[in-house]
Amino acid sequence: MLDAIRYLVAGGISWRAMPVDFPDWGRVYAFFRRWREHGLIAEFHDRLRGRVREREGREAEPTAGIIDAQSVKAAASVPSVSRGWDGGKKVGGRKRHIVTDCFGLLLVVAVTAANVGDRDAAVGLLQRLRRLHRDICLVWADGGYTGGLVDWCR
Repeated sequence: MLDAIRYLVAGGISWRAMPVDFPDWGRVYAFFRRWREHGLIAEFHDRLRGRVREREGREAEPTAGIIDAQSVKAAASVPSVSRGWDGGKKVGGRKRHIVTDCFGLLLVVAVTAANVGDRDAAVGLLQRLRRLHRDICLVWADGGYTGGLVDWCR
């Protein structure tokens, strides 16, 4: 089941286009939906991240992170209410706000319209980071995260 889901995600195929080598797509989707509803996908991700960190000689739980954002063009099928214009990057679409550990492994992610500023999105992102990763005591950021956000973080 896990291999089938990984194949689907990596290939960007639809559920119904699942190759016959895997179980029936409906069965695979039912497992995926159940895992998602019970939070098991996030649990798989967190456990794998912890194992990678331990394999690299670090503690499973990170103590530092890196925050950044990236504007990306949105497909025409993306609803206009979730798209925006990033004037700095001159990109119309969405923006990914991400906090990673020092290895680049995901800790928290938020997707907004591209017109949402880095500082504005950072507040909610950092609150989630604190709730999910209590050991984080340092977050590196670029110049897009200045101003009142620094004081708020303190």
